[in-house]
Amino acid sequence: MTTPPLSPTAANFKDRRAGLIVFGILVILLGCLCALLLPLMFAGQAFSAKLTGGAASYRMIIPGALIYGWMAVAFIWLGIGSVLCRRWARALLLTLSWCWLVVGIVSTVIMAFVLPQILAVSVPEGQKMPEAARWMIAVVMVGTISVIYVLLPGALVLFYRSRHVKATCEARDPVRRWTDACPLPVLAVSLMLAFSAFSMLSMPLAFNSVMPFFGKLISGAPATMLCLGITLLMAWAARAIYRLEPAAWWVMIAFFAVMMVSGALTFARIDLIEMYRQMGFPPDQLAQMEKFSFVRDRSAAWWMSLSAVPFFGYLIWVKRYFRRAT
Repeated sequence: MTTPPLSPTAANFKDRRAGLIVFGILVILLGCLCALLLPLMFAGQAFSAKLTGGAASYRMIIPGALIYGWMAVAFIWLGIGSVLCRRWARALLLTLSWCWLVVGIVSTVIMAFVLPQILAVSVPEGQKMPEAARWMIAVVMVGTISVIYVLLPGALVLFYRSRHVKATCEARDPVRRWTDACPLPVLAVSLMLAFSAFSMLSMPLAFNSVMPFFGKLISGAPATMLCLGITLLMAWAARAIYRLEPAAWWVMIAFFAVMMVSGALTFARIDLIEMYRQMGFPPDQLAQMEKFSFVRDRSAAWWMSLSAVPFFGYLIWVKRYFRRAT
């Protein structure tokens, strides 16, 4: 497929077609890496079961497999769009990179705090890891995470947010695309809701549909129905928010407020290990998690229940676009 020539407005910006091709190839390689991780996840589970003498719990890796499969398809598709200088690819890559960067920064900070404790309790009993070695491992791991979750998405954000990149895509792809019908901050909300709806489908398969519900844990048929209801709600909201319907914004504000209250009430009464036990985690993994103080003192549970707060605040911030649409 040949790329259309630049429009007469090319003199108003610098052509970034070469950069779009280079970054597009990088994104395609990321997609191939995600696809490669899929068989490695299953092979790792089988190898771990062989070492411990237990049965391989393949259902526990279903959520990760679905996520990596989705990422592989998305990255390869968007990378090809970037190589072809498509305006929809630039919009989606910028949105995805921002989400990736924000989650990566939060994850890196949390990992910097909990990693020293994980290394301290992971050493076999009767042995002691030298302090210098523990710090070196921590620095290498945090550095690697920072490159993958901060520097890489940061580079994508800096490139695709450039006005020259935007103008290049608009000049070489002058047709109005579906991504142009929605402001990018709102498009990010729509995509996150669509991804959340997709992820909720793995709950009944991987974690016995166990969910916190206003002070208790529910499972079985009631929890499965709740998961399906949340999936349908998020799928509807993803489409309605993309269409800038104010009713969908209000529904999501109410939904996440209720979810935060439900999580806070539940984890104030129920231990996180108990939830993992009902989800079907292997006993050896539960025993290992019980060694961590951030699990025993329920701080991890509180962080989980409050994880919706940043998204809740972001929802409030994007309300301005719905007023403008109205």
